[in-house]
Amino acid sequence: MRNLKRALSLGLTATMISGLMVMGSSAASYTDVTSEQNQEAIEVLKEVGIMVGDDKGNFNPEAKVTRNEMAVVMSNLMAYNVKTYANTSPFTDVPEWAEPYVAACYTNGITSGYDAKTYGGNDSVTTGQAALMVMKALGYFQYQSDFGADWQLSTVAQGNKIDLFDDVDSGVKEAMTRNDVAQLVLNALEAGTVEAEKNGQDINVGDITITSGVSYKYVTSGKDYAKAINDTLATNNDGSYSTGSIVELGEKLYQGDLTKASEEDDFGRPATKWEYQAKEIGTYADDADAVYTATVEKQDLYDLVGSDVYNDLKNGDADFTVVVDGVAQKVNLSDYIVKNNDDDAGKDVIKKGATTEVFIDDDTNDVVITVINSYVAQVDGDYDKNDEELELDILDEAFVDVKDTTLSSDDFDYLDSYSDEDYVLITVANKEIKTIDLAETVEGKVTAYTEKKNVTVDGTKYEYSKNYTDAVKDDSNLSYDLNDAYTLVLDANGYVIYTDG
Repeated sequence: MRNLKRALSLGLTATMISGLMVMGSSAASYTDVTSEQNQEAIEVLKEVGIMVGDDKGNFNPEAKVTRNEMAVVMSNLMAYNVKTYANTSPFTDVPEWAEPYVAACYTNGITSGYDAKTYGGNDSVTTGQAALMVMKALGYFQYQSDFGADWQLSTVAQGNKIDLFDDVDSGVKEAMTRNDVAQLVLNALEAGTVEAEKNGQDINVGDITITSGVSYKYVTSGKDYAKAINDTLATNNDGSYSTGSIVELGEKLYQGDLTKASEEDDFGRPATKWEYQAKEIGTYADDADAVYTATVEKQDLYDLVGSDVYNDLKNGDADFTVVVDGVAQKVNLSDYIVKNNDDDAGKDVIKKGATTEVFIDDDTNDVVITVINSYVAQVDGDYDKNDEELELDILDEAFVDVKDTTLSSDDFDYLDSYSDEDYVLITVANKEIKTIDLAETVEGKVTAYTEKKNVTVDGTKYEYSKNYTDAVKDDSNLSYDLNDAYTLVLDANGYVIYTDG
């Protein structure tokens, strides 16, 4: 299964430093972080105190990170006691607030300057520079000979070997955003630590010692903490496995307090669950092999999984599972995947208004299809500050069954940002509301419509969601007065899910 590879406020003033080391009280998402960012990395790093957001509840994922700020991240990552390094930096261009962080990283061989006196801390940190820092933390690049003729090429080559750049979008010479730095650091926490092993001789050239024949081997341990994030066994030179598991950086630093495990999320998607000190940080869905927002043909799904996987599914050698809104369905493989068949796959569940994700296990050939519908509701009254609750009115109760429409701030963040009569989209798993988001609305004059299919507002045509039952049911008589004003409520995929006016 392809795991999803989706805080410290990096301020420039001394007054902001007081917030740099503060962990958030919970691992809740930031107001400006969506699933489009590296949410998993951002939330894990927040909980362990490596990167936190500002006092307004923002992470500022697209803000560029400076070399001074990267030194703060690395100091937090390595848990340096920065006070003990104050006033020891050799650089003359480092501001007072950043000096102990830069000094800590410099003293421990994590970073270096442009020259003996210049650090260039106000420059944006590049991906190559940041990657070199985290790989030094992992134990790589301990000798000058490791850098070869081009340190950036050597850094990229080694980083690719250990999947350090998974889901990092910036190029090696490009400035890094906070979003990408968070992902890079999480990748490092999941990477194995190494130790250098010299198998050559040192060559002295004046005051310079050149070490040749350096290799790096994984640090291993048979203790339980070495299985907290990954329990992969290291291979020996003869190809056999060692008796101990590779010690990932997160295992070395947190000694089993930070754990990662494979789980299913509420919607049945293969996922990763992170915990810190026995407290759940979050459960994050794996990357899907394919995502659909409308119908899909059975042949398309056959092409996606391939003949080998299909044969295993057909012969019962692999499992085929379909989960709709968190509830596993009783299904036949032939209703979804058939070679040379252009019928709609799972026509009753894979449709407009649903987000369908397909997951293929590369090891077992198991296939999981999850379908997540979005439903429309309206806020019923302002946020109750005393009880810290928000009441919703489901606008299409014939289609969705929800046990409780009263949301508590214990379970949902930023409920106080919603106002009376706001249209919202909800997702539901096992009859419980799992997410809430402000719905996009379109206001304008209806200039045309086609029964059970679409409506045109101000010249733009919008198709109906299959979850808009009043519009698409067989006996629907939904109509509009042309040139009158209406409000369309759109679902997560841009289909009309409700009309007001």
